[in-house]
Amino acid sequence: MTELYSVNQLAEELDVTPRAIRFYEVKGLIRPRRAGTTRVFDRRDRARLMLVLRGKRLGFSLAEIREFLDLYDVDRTQQAQAQMLLEKVRTRIDELEQQRRDLEQTLKELGKVERECREALAQRKTKNAAD
Repeated sequence: MTELYSVNQLAEELDVTPRAIRFYEVKGLIRPRRAGTTRVFDRRDRARLMLVLRGKRLGFSLAEIREFLDLYDVDRTQQAQAQMLLEKVRTRIDELEQQRRDLEQTLKELGKVERECREALAQRKTKNAAD
């Protein structure tokens, strides 16, 4: 027997809103079946949604996630999927490393500005006390 989930059950289990699940459905990333007017999700939908959420956490775009999921549907050996994922992960790591370098530089500059402001304020305080 196939385990089925309602949108609310899936949302609660994966700690997302039902609205987010509907959004991913509209974007074609998951394709639940219908039981009358109710959407029902199976284990495959759940697994796909988990991959979507993980991809978002890692900073991938919905287009990249869709490409990844579509490759799985086409190539059950997962060879092409693994190769594409490896390339995307390497690119994402490079982007994050660059962001880290940029952030470190910005923090250094802000620290310098902070020190200069403190020194200027201290000098004014000393000058005002001497007057």
